[in-house]
This record gives sequence, C-alpha cells and structure tokens, in this order.
Amino acid sequence: MNGFLAVIFARSRAVMLIFSALLCGGAYAYLNIPKESNPDIPIPFVYVSSSLSGISPDDSERLLVKPLETGLSGLADLKEMKGHAYEGYASVTLEFEAGADVAEALDRVRVAVDQARPDLPEAATEPVVVEINTALFPVLTTVLSGPVPERSLNRMARELETRLEALTGVLEVDIGGGRSDLLEVLIDPVAFATYGLSFEALVGQINRNNAMIAAGTIDGAAGRFVLKVPGLVDGAADLMQMPVKVDGGAVVTLGDIAVVRRRFEDPRSFARINGQPALTLDITKRSGANIIETVAAAKAVIATAQQDWPQSVRVDYLLDESREVETMLGDLEANVVAAIVLVMLVVIYALGLRPALLVGLSIPGAFLAGVALLWAMGITMNIVVLFSLILVVGMLVDGAIVTTELADRYLQEGRTAAEAYRAAAGRMAGPLVSSTATTLSVFVPLLFWTGTTGEFMKFLPITVIVTLAASLLMALVFIPVLGGMIARRSPQSAAAKQALHAAEHGDPRLGRGMAGIYARILQRALLFPGTTVLLSVALLLGTFGLYGKYGVGLTFFPEVEPEFMQVQLRARDNFSIHERDALVRVVEDQLLQTAGITSVYAVTSLGGGDDLDLIGTIQLELDPWDQRPPAAEIGAGIRAEVADLPGVEVRVETEDDGPSSDKPLDLHITARDPAVAEAAVGQIREIMTGSAALPMWPTAGPCRGWNGGSRSTVPRLRATGADLNLLGQTVQLLTHGVMVTSFRPDDVAESVDVRVRFRPAERSFDGLAGPAGADRVRAGADCQFHPLCTGAAIGLDRAARPVAGADAVGQCAPGLLADAQIERLRQAMVVADLPDGVSWRFKGEAEEQDAAMRFLLLAFVTAVVLMAVILIAQFQQLLSGGGGDVGDHLLHRGGAAGAAGGGAAVWRGDGRHRGDRAAGIVVNTNIVLIDTYNAQRSAGQSPCEAALRAGALRLRPVC
Repeated sequence: MNGFLAVIFARSRAVMLIFSALLCGGAYAYLNIPKESNPDIPIPFVYVSSSLSGISPDDSERLLVKPLETGLSGLADLKEMKGHAYEGYASVTLEFEAGADVAEALDRVRVAVDQARPDLPEAATEPVVVEINTALFPVLTTVLSGPVPERSLNRMARELETRLEALTGVLEVDIGGGRSDLLEVLIDPVAFATYGLSFEALVGQINRNNAMIAAGTIDGAAGRFVLKVPGLVDGAADLMQMPVKVDGGAVVTLGDIAVVRRRFEDPRSFARINGQPALTLDITKRSGANIIETVAAAKAVIATAQQDWPQSVRVDYLLDESREVETMLGDLEANVVAAIVLVMLVVIYALGLRPALLVGLSIPGAFLAGVALLWAMGITMNIVVLFSLILVVGMLVDGAIVTTELADRYLQEGRTAAEAYRAAAGRMAGPLVSSTATTLSVFVPLLFWTGTTGEFMKFLPITVIVTLAASLLMALVFIPVLGGMIARRSPQSAAAKQALHAAEHGDPRLGRGMAGIYARILQRALLFPGTTVLLSVALLLGTFGLYGKYGVGLTFFPEVEPEFMQVQLRARDNFSIHERDALVRVVEDQLLQTAGITSVYAVTSLGGGDDLDLIGTIQLELDPWDQRPPAAEIGAGIRAEVADLPGVEVRVETEDDGPSSDKPLDLHITARDPAVAEAAVGQIREIMTGSAALPMWPTAGPCRGWNGGSRSTVPRLRATGADLNLLGQTVQLLTHGVMVTSFRPDDVAESVDVRVRFRPAERSFDGLAGPAGADRVRAGADCQFHPLCTGAAIGLDRAARPVAGADAVGQCAPGLLADAQIERLRQAMVVADLPDGVSWRFKGEAEEQDAAMRFLLLAFVTAVVLMAVILIAQFQQLLSGGGGDVGDHLLHRGGAAGAAGGGAAVWRGDGRHRGDRAAGIVVNTNIVLIDTYNAQRSAGQSPCEAALRAGALRLRPVC
C-alpha cells in the first residue's frame, strides 16, 4: 500500500484531475440518470385470457380453460398454473420459477397459445397473452370530469390521448370509464314479419352491402382508369337506404323495418370524481424515461389542451408517481447538504477549517462517484436506490475522518502535509478496508436474493456496495492527496495540547473535559475486566430477550401513513348496473362530507374479476398526513358511518407498500371434488369470521358455486326440432344484439360495431313468441326456461394434479399484525376438522414473508462468517459486536421490525420512517480501535496500558 501511495502522491495533479472529472461526471449523471418510482423488475407471471360471450362457467371451463391448460402444461420452468372460468370469460395464470427468463417464457407461452387456438371454439376471441410487468404500470392517472355531455368528454379524452402519446417519454395512454360507439339497428318485429323477411337474409344483406370492391382497371385512349365499386357503410344514412328485399319493382329498405341510430354501448360501469361524471387517462412511460420529466411534460400538454375546453371541465390527478420520487430526491439532497454542514462544523471544532473542508468533500465525492457508477451500470434512480443513498450518506464520511484526524496528529508532530497524509493513509488502509468490508459483508449476500422480493431489493446492496467502495477510495486516495496539497498545521491551545498528550500517553490525570472523563472511566473498567465483560454480555443478551418479550412483532413490509385509501362495496344479488350505482352513491355522498379527504373517485361495475361480489370501489385521496387525522381513524369513522347500509358489505383498505400487491392473508385450498373445496372454504370462512381470536376481514375468492344461488338468473333454453344457431341469434336479439358488421367513421379512431336487436319494448321472454320469433321457434313447445346461477366461478389449480382450487384472502383489522394473525389461523387450521381430501397452504404475502425470512437467516449467517473471515485476516482473532439494533427497536416501541432489507428497519408508531442500521456498521469503530490497540502492543505496552491508550487515541475520530 505504501508503494501505491508513493506513486499517487508523486502524481498528485493527475489524481486531482481525476477527482475533478469524477465530481463533474457524477453531477452530470445525477442530473441525467433516469428517475423512476418502482424499479423495473421481472415478475415471473404471465396471464392468458379469452372470452366467449354468453357461456356459463361450466362451459367456460370445458371450452376455454381446459384446451388452454392442455397446450400450456408442458412449458419449461413452469411452477404453477391456475385457471379460472367465469360467465363468458376464462383466464389462465402461469407462474414460472424464480430466476427464469421472463421474456423467453413469454415467447414460449405465445407459441403454445397459437398451437392451442384450433382447439378453442371458433366464436371465441383471440387469446390475449399479457406479461405482468411493473414498467407497464401507469405513472400518472388523469381524471377529466364535469357537467358536460358524455360524447364531449369522450372527444376531449381521445384528443388528449393522441397528444400525450406523441410525447417522447410516453409509451401509451389508456382511457378508462368510457363507452365505445355503436351503430344500433332496432328491428320492428311487426314490420319484419309483414314483409316476410328472414333474419339470415337480413344479416347476409348487410354484410354483402358493406364492402369496397376493387373492380380492376380499364386501358383506353384517354389513359388508364382504376375502377372500384363503393359500398362501405359510412353511417346511419347508408344503412337506412340499404335494400333488404326486392320484389319485382318494390324495394324494401332497412329504414322501412328498423330504426338506425348512433349511440354508445349499454353501460357496464360508471365513474365519478367528487360527484361529477369522469373519464380517466392512465399514462405509462417508456422504460428508462425520466419519470419527473415525463410527468411534467404530460401535465404541460394537459394544461395546454384545457385552455380550449369549457371551464366546467375539471382535471384531477389521482396517481402521480413522480411526487414520491421528487420527495425522496429532496430528502436525499437535504440529507447530503445537512451531513456536509454538520460534519464540517464538528470537524472544524475538533481539527480546524482545512481538515473540515477535506472531510466535507468526501461526502459529495463518494456520493457523486457512486451515482456515476450506477448510471454506467444501467440502473435507474428508483425509490429503492434513493432510499439506499439516504441510508448510506452517513457512512460516507467515516473513513475520511479517521484518515484526516490521524494526519492532523502527524502535522502537529512536525511532519509536512504530504508526509502526514501519506503516512495516515498508509497507516489506516488496513483497518479502513477491513471495516468497509465488514459493512459490505452484510449487503453482499443480498445480491443472491431470488424471487420478486429479491429482484425488488437487489438495488439496495448494489447501491450500498458502490457508494461505500467510492467512499473508501475517497478516504485512502483523493482526500489524502488533496490534503497533502492544501493542509497546514493549525495552532493549538494549551488545553488541546494537553488533551493530545493525555491521549498519546493514556494518562487520565492530564486530560480535561470529555477526553479526561472517558479516560478515567475506561481506566476504572480495565481494573475490573471480568465484571465489564459480564455486564456487556448481559446487556447484549438482555436486549434480545426484552425485544422477544415486549417487541411489537414482525411485518413483511412496514406500514406507513398512506396517501390513498380504498372503500370496496360488495353485495350478493342480481343488481343491475343502475341499482349498483345507486348503492355506491349512498356511500359516496357520505364520503364527500368526511374530513381529511381531498378527492373521492367512485367506480361502479358489473364485474369485479375474481371478486364476483364487488359492485363498486371508491378511491380516496387523503390530505397531507400532518393536516388530517391518522388514516386508521378516518377508516374507523367511515366504517361507523356506513355500518347500517342494508345488504351491502363495506370494506376500507389502505394502499400496500413493497414489491408485492398480495393481501396479507391468502389461504389456498385445493381438493379433487369442487363440492368438497366449496365446503372447506365455507368452514374456513366461519373460522376466520366467527372467532374472536382471529379478527380479520376475509374475502372469499374464486370457487365453484361459492356464491350459491343468490345471484342473478338467466334463461336456459332447450329446443327440440329447432336450429340452435337461429335460436341463439334470436335470444341475442333480446339481449346485447347480434353484431352483423362494422365500419370506420371519420370521427373516431376505432371501428364501430353494427348490432341488430329488438326495440326496448320487445326485449323480454315474450319476444320469442312474437312475430319475429314465431317464424323460427315455437315458444312454449320447443323452448323451456330454467333458472341458472351464473354468478359462480370455477378455480382450477394445475400445479400438480387436476384439482378444484379456492382462495380465502383478506387483511387484518386495524392494529393487528398479519404475521401474528396468520400464525393463529394456522394453528386453528391444524385442529380444524376439514373434509377428507382437502389440502391448504398460505400463499401471497405470507408465503413471500416465509421465503424472505429463510433467506435472510441464511444471509445473516453468511454475513457473520464473512465478517469473521475478515476480522481473522486483519487481527488473527475474532471481534464481537453489540446488540445495537435490538436496543434501537426497544427504545422506539410501537413500530414493528421489517422482514425485508439488509438490516433492521425501525418505524415510528405513526408509520413514518425512524432509522436504519446494518449489522456490519457496528464493528467498524471496533476494528479501528483494536488495530490501534495492536499497534500499542507491538510498541511494547502492557495489555491494560495499550487498551487505555488505544481508547484515548481513538476517542476524537470516533466521536
């Protein structure tokens, strides 16, 4: 090391040029590195879906799910495959092994789906394969609302979509809450029968007259002419004039038997913000684009477009991921500046102005060098990197302080600046490298953390390793070289000289102030070594024991005071969309009067995906945390206000943090017999809701027949002697209509469907017996009506064998930790008398937490081994650290320990972050101390005298 230092001190100007380049390059990197909210991590899930309008869940399983599962079951690295069948819809979720190449798996899934497509019904939609990717999550959700016509609001949203997608950083914009255009042909059954028309002829006539035929070319004397036969439908007028029957000289047009009108599709959902009709635009940025710049550009485009809109149209931003990034960037910059100022003040007091400038430079130097390396590695500035940089800022200065303090002591001995700093760097190189290596040994094992959580957390060890390595370079190379160029011996007072003499000689009688007090205490402790060691061990073990007894508990990712809450409404009945919306409005009106809420965004829907009982969700944006009551109090008030709403279950949930969006409780139940699985789910639900020892909010997930017969009924027709295809088309005339063709008008980008259906007055079961229906179907003779439950869904788990699957998911009641409640439920499940053939396991967040705990235990053991190896290599003996982490938790009771991360995370009771420690940091000071002790022993001092002098010498740099 001394030879290396001699070389770099001989080329000090070149070293300073490199240092300047690092600072400039790091500043440029900090300004230009892409800023993101969540890190772009691969999630090993692929979602495949297809639909076939009108089929039951049983038919969906048989016609859609099973063919897809057959084609997908042989994929490599497939960990689990789950299929769900609903009314008119089916999905298959594929989970691949952690570490699998998601892009390659996605290609294999697409190939397998293409091969399985011929086995699906011809009328089924083309299967959609979707990769679950955090990069495709929206970074900004814009809400347009106001008392304007729906068509005007749609037009504004579509124009805004076009402008936003033209931005460089925007990948796509999805419009939510809008309805598609529809050209509706309303048949008059009486006129239809009077003219003796058949439905097949009508559909064929419309299709044949909506085409553009290229008739070829004609070469003549005047040139070459391209001929075409125009026939494309451009709107309602073209359809009204379309002939549907020609009898001699009489022509019957579509306008004679039907009314053609342009309208929107029937509503399946309603959206409002603060009581006004609304549409949403979900803006997704391109991978690697700067989230702050992209969101700012999008808001500028929206502000420009808003100038041409009516003043009654309001723009709200429900989700703005850039705000959190900007907040953390501000915290990071404030931490860096505060660290520099505080460190310089302390060092000025202890060593003088010039050493303070050197130590102060080490923080931005290491910080900017680390950012430049992260940018060169292709890592974005996401929230995990930002948190890691905030965490590590306080560690960047340790090495520089130790080196600078020792160099200052050498200067007081009469050495030149270059000699002092070169000697200090050479003397402290070993202990500084060892102390940094012990800190990194805690984070290095985290690089091998697998799974989604590991991919999310890997940016923490990478950032810490890069920045601490840069700080070591600052402490041993750049700061010493710069100190050798600008340092001067600072004058010392008589008291300072006396304190330095006391430290060098270990004489407590010569020391005054803190140094003297410390030396006297240390001397007294050295006189009773056995008692001191016993007290240290008792303190170490006692802190662990006290936390085990009085600690709050364990949580996967800590709960913080949220910015958003969600109110979910559930009901079991065959409510229409308008009846559902009326129920949602009741809760919405009460929430609009609740204090502490900035905005209320309500969505009413006919389908809730896996949650079939969901009729509506209301998302609440809360006021800033310091201007409102805690979210738990707001939630309790909401529950009390809506508790008396009959027939509706209202749940209040807060946003989840961390990489997983799973519920804290996800209990997966499987059995070969679907009826047995259903019975087991009901029994477990009773355990969850009926026991006072398990106060949780359960949600029943997908299961065959879970919703029983309490949901809607639809007619099931059995025909004898009738054409089933004609029968099906006749029924569709009563419902959503039969799509006969489509056309592309100039005012919308998408194609518009043309649907034929009966007029509203004829849309009833009696319509089958009317003039149009009687021609093909003898109602009563050939058709029988049977009630059929369609609300159920079928869950299928293909992980190992064909079984029926069900999930019971939920979250804990306020004030309870999921880890403790899951353990109590696990114990209750063990003793429960479940039906034979039923198996169960906890998935979701509980499964992730168990895997994380197993890995972190292994990582802890690995870190201890690495630290032991480093310490043995440095001192040829072991060094023991203290129980500072556990003591920190006990001093801040009210916060749970987090299971994810490189050290123990302490969180205040109000949910805001308190502080972090890593196990390797505890031993840094001890390494430098024992290195000094060994040097004193090598100089011939006795163990007691060497320990006293080492403690006195290291007091100033440690403090």
